[in-house]
Amino acid sequence: MRAFLNKRVDNAPLIVFRMVFGGLLAYQCFYYIYEGWIWRNLIRPKFTFAHIGFEWLQPLPGDGMYYYFAIMGLCAIAFCFGYFYRISLTIFTLMWTCVYLMQKTTYNNHHYLIILVCILLLCMPANRYASADANRSGKSSLSMPDWCRWLMVSQMAVVYVFASLAKFYPGWLDGTFSEIMLGKYAQFHGIGLLRERWVHLLLAWGGIAFDLLIIPMLLWKRTRITAILLLLVFHAFNSVTLDIGIFPFLALSMVVFFFEPDFIRRIFFPKKPELTPDIIASEAPGNRNVTMALIGTYLAVQLFLPLRHWFIKGDVLWTEEGHRLAWRMMLRDRKGELTMTVIDKKTGAHIPYKLQSELTKRQLSGLKTHPDMIWQMAQRIKRQMAKNGREVAVYADVRNSINRAPMKTLLDPSVDLAAAEWNYFGHADWIITYGE
Repeated sequence: MRAFLNKRVDNAPLIVFRMVFGGLLAYQCFYYIYEGWIWRNLIRPKFTFAHIGFEWLQPLPGDGMYYYFAIMGLCAIAFCFGYFYRISLTIFTLMWTCVYLMQKTTYNNHHYLIILVCILLLCMPANRYASADANRSGKSSLSMPDWCRWLMVSQMAVVYVFASLAKFYPGWLDGTFSEIMLGKYAQFHGIGLLRERWVHLLLAWGGIAFDLLIIPMLLWKRTRITAILLLLVFHAFNSVTLDIGIFPFLALSMVVFFFEPDFIRRIFFPKKPELTPDIIASEAPGNRNVTMALIGTYLAVQLFLPLRHWFIKGDVLWTEEGHRLAWRMMLRDRKGELTMTVIDKKTGAHIPYKLQSELTKRQLSGLKTHPDMIWQMAQRIKRQMAKNGREVAVYADVRNSINRAPMKTLLDPSVDLAAAEWNYFGHADWIITYGE
């Protein structure tokens, strides 16, 4: 296995992907500036719901976040062209990770995937050919160890396989969520076909089959072209009907790793020399044992994170514990109702607190359905009141519905969330699990 993964192959797939990936990220950064995403999610709110433990990460004041994203966009362009590749990619990765951690109201799995792909690229020689770095140093490389290709393939396999497994729950299998999702689209665009029951079931079961089989089909040469056509249709449909940014194009760009490297070289770099035994010998890899250990550790973490909810009490679909970083994408329609009560511990008096004056409409919508955000809001209220010399208790009456089922109580309304602890690695006992 070690010999197989360290075999030298043409680096054309990695070079092509560097260029496309950098271009996509530059587009995403500048589009967020142009489209208003930054204003809505980072500038307009009084504060952002950061990932727990990173509340100190808050947006820059004034127009700071516009400049922030402009710098990221320029870094993306730089590593697209292989200009100070590792420096520009490192800066982008750190800045993008900070944005990811500082707000989760508009959580997207592809934002997390971008971080992972950036980390993988930092460990790969993607600037050794057709790059400003190679031209400046006068040193280029025609090959890469084959683990670069297979690690990218493995990463996409993790994304698709776990996305498929997450869909095995009644609300998906019976087409309920598909009906809700397509019903919204049909309402606005008048496409009557999307209201048909058989279309809902086709989308539900087709989605499971697609996610589960697309990687094997891409790996098998006989079904590869069919798989690419399916990818085009699937991601074109998602791009039109769902707000998922550059993910469809990112997924399509990673197809280059499924083809034989020589084939990619002939298509994109027809003048690039073929690998010879002498070239391969001159481009020998470094410490293979360390490389294999790091790859094994990385893949083990990627396999554990989507499975961790099985070790946490309750159904992740309801409690949300273990939902993030698990490729649980577009799974359910969730609605909530929330009333927060603030009580002065000394006097027992109710203290009026208007969530609407503190949160944007989107933040308030997310707050109603996410226990971690409700807990964070309680902690914020506690800190605000402490500045005025008041010690308070904060209670939350929360009811949620998944896929338009009857509302049920989500949190124990008798628990003071201002005094409650957050369980980083397990179940918070104030989240109701209904006997599980």
